[in-house]
Amino acid sequence: MGNKQWASLLGLANRARKIVSGEELVIKEIRSGRAKLVILSEDASINTRKKIQDKCTSYEVPLRQAADRYMLGQAIGKDARVVVAVIDEGFANKLMTMFDVSLWG
Repeated sequence: MGNKQWASLLGLANRARKIVSGEELVIKEIRSGRAKLVILSEDASINTRKKIQDKCTSYEVPLRQAADRYMLGQAIGKDARVVVAVIDEGFANKLMTMFDVSLWG
């Protein structure tokens, strides 16, 4: 699976208003229990990476990684984005499958 497939699906989720981007907004969604999947760019700062990983672990939210902030931002039609939360169960499940297939397949 290429990057274009998950990026296209993430863009569709964005147009459906089922994602939230930005560190503080994502943390708010994780705390509220609405975040079903968090996507973090590999080039995130150490502090941001630790904060997001710790929140995802403590609230049991799946975490996946995108190649870089520019790819993540481009997928949702915005500038560079370090972290994105998917708040829809269906989109989250399909995106997790796509990320896992690209990792292992």
